[in-house]
Amino acid sequence: MRLISVIADQWLGLCRKPPVVRTMQTDFGFSQESLHEGLPDGGGGSGTMRRGIESALSAMRTLNRNRQLLWFTPLLGLVLAGNAIGQGALWYINRILQPGTIVVYLQDFLLGFATLFFLVFLFAGLILSISLKKEGPASLFEGLCGAKKYLKALLLWSLVLVLAGMLLERMYVYFAIIWFPHELGFIYTIGNGFFTSTIFQFPFNWTLDWNMLTEIPGYGGRSLLLLAYPFGFLGTLHFSAITLLMFVLTPFVVPLIVLEQKTLKEAIVGSFAMMKKTWAGVTACAIFLGVIVSGVFLTYLLLQAASGIVDPYQTVIFHPPGTWIALALIYNIALLIVAFVVATIGGIAVRDLYLSAKTGQIPGSAGTEPHH
Repeated sequence: MRLISVIADQWLGLCRKPPVVRTMQTDFGFSQESLHEGLPDGGGGSGTMRRGIESALSAMRTLNRNRQLLWFTPLLGLVLAGNAIGQGALWYINRILQPGTIVVYLQDFLLGFATLFFLVFLFAGLILSISLKKEGPASLFEGLCGAKKYLKALLLWSLVLVLAGMLLERMYVYFAIIWFPHELGFIYTIGNGFFTSTIFQFPFNWTLDWNMLTEIPGYGGRSLLLLAYPFGFLGTLHFSAITLLMFVLTPFVVPLIVLEQKTLKEAIVGSFAMMKKTWAGVTACAIFLGVIVSGVFLTYLLLQAASGIVDPYQTVIFHPPGTWIALALIYNIALLIVAFVVATIGGIAVRDLYLSAKTGQIPGSAGTEPHH
């Protein structure tokens, strides 16, 4: 983390010392009077894209200085793990009971609404924890306590997100299956099947014989515990992709609610207005962080190649030996940790982009960080 900060300082000209902001507000590290609309480079200029990358780097430094914010990482993991277990359990129940379409939609709505509310609430707590004006390092739990004041707006925003997500999912199905030209069907097959086929390979599946993992010895059938993977995991991947898209499209709704006490309608309108100016920066930040996660993800090819070279017969044809299963588990845990830490950095970066949109200053420069 220190190496990243040094490189950023030398190449991007970011200041080394924590900047100072002078405010007239008692709750947050910036005042309403000191904020003004407008970005000198516009919404699509190279300067705005540069701000997006600098926001990500600034968020890394903020997380390095405030290690308590890392509590966001395991809490995020618990929420998504709960979603995966729920997805797997619903798959098992629906396979047995064969409920109607309305019941299936209701199940998806309830599970999605619960998951999105916890995600939105965690995000609100993260934004508040680094914006509260106080001495010492930021505390995520103090931010979560402060987020309780905005429960109604956060619940309504979660409702909007889950309904929009379900609509996007149906549009995706219509586009991919009904409208998409059959002559180009191979594109859909390749794109849709990439992650599905990948997790059926070592080191993600640990074996090509699913009966060894999914059948209860002596009884047959599926283990309820193991339904979280792969069925629940695949459902959560699909849910996460849609959720991430909606957060990228509306990143400033939650900051406007918890930092400026806007109503939900005002926050949505304000977020779209700010996105017109900062869409290039938000996109650049998302791509930059996505490249980091993708780079770590692609290292699975090295582990896969090593297992094939050292013991191809055991790894590919039969159940992998215990050593390779242990390495696969370590890799998967490390990959998830990196993904959730990057998500934490992304949440902090949203706050930096928000301040940049309000003040017109590059994140990390004077006036964009609270004084500690």
